[in-house]
Amino acid sequence: MSGVSRVVDVDGIPVSALLQEARQPRAVVVALHGGAANSTYFDYPGRPPLSLLRTGAALGFTVVAPDRPGYGSSAPYAEELAPVERRVDLAYATVDRLLAARPRGEGVFLLAHSIGCELALRMAGDPRGSELLGVEIAGTGRHHHDDAVDIMGAWRREDDWPRRSGRGVRDLIWQPDHLYASDVVGGARIVSPSPAYEGVVARNWTVDFPGLAAQVRVPVHYTLGEYERVWRPGPSALADVASMFTASPRVVVDEQADGGHNLSIGLTAMAYHLKILSFVEECVLARASAVQQRPGRAS
Repeated sequence: MSGVSRVVDVDGIPVSALLQEARQPRAVVVALHGGAANSTYFDYPGRPPLSLLRTGAALGFTVVAPDRPGYGSSAPYAEELAPVERRVDLAYATVDRLLAARPRGEGVFLLAHSIGCELALRMAGDPRGSELLGVEIAGTGRHHHDDAVDIMGAWRREDDWPRRSGRGVRDLIWQPDHLYASDVVGGARIVSPSPAYEGVVARNWTVDFPGLAAQVRVPVHYTLGEYERVWRPGPSALADVASMFTASPRVVVDEQADGGHNLSIGLTAMAYHLKILSFVEECVLARASAVQQRPGRAS
């Protein structure tokens, strides 16, 4: 079964999302898509094996994939949602509205891709983030790949950055194309206009990333594809990013074999999702164990 479309009202702003429920969830995974895409990134039409929503629910996790602020139903309000605090508040309120009285199991885990990692880390660094089970970030980094330095630099300097993709950027994101099913390359079925504020997010990311990472106080998992071309891949790059999460109690890094930039819709998507859901399960067990060990708790 594919994810169920939902629209919730958050202080007068409609926010669209996909929701796939597990009957008695171990936890809830909130999945934040990247730029120029929408929430169907995590439930690609016609490709059930690639779906995080379906895989997660089958393994006992409720999965929520909201359209990030300025995407989907909230697109007309993008300018109003540009301030950081506004976006973080909207994201937390969206999760609360979508879940409402639904069971959350041991709690909420954030998973984010590409520029969606900015929102995830801001949510995790917020005081409310201390209640999260953990965070997975993927398709991002601290330094651009050599292939991307000139292309990304020129692209990000454009005033109408979100509206101008260009051949060079598409190649960075979708090459090598053998990593994807032929009908998935280019993401025609998930593409969406990006809000203007993401130009600022992109320009500032390599400067903001270390400070945001240092504020995260929950377990972190970080994944880069073996063939990532936007961000510098490899063991040293993985270690560099891990070193920034100085307040996190646990940091795990992984290179996804045969993975490109779009890990959740590549041919290795199921392998990637199973790894992350395994990490979520470890966070669930750690949370349950911590509750059992609290003073006054009966053994």
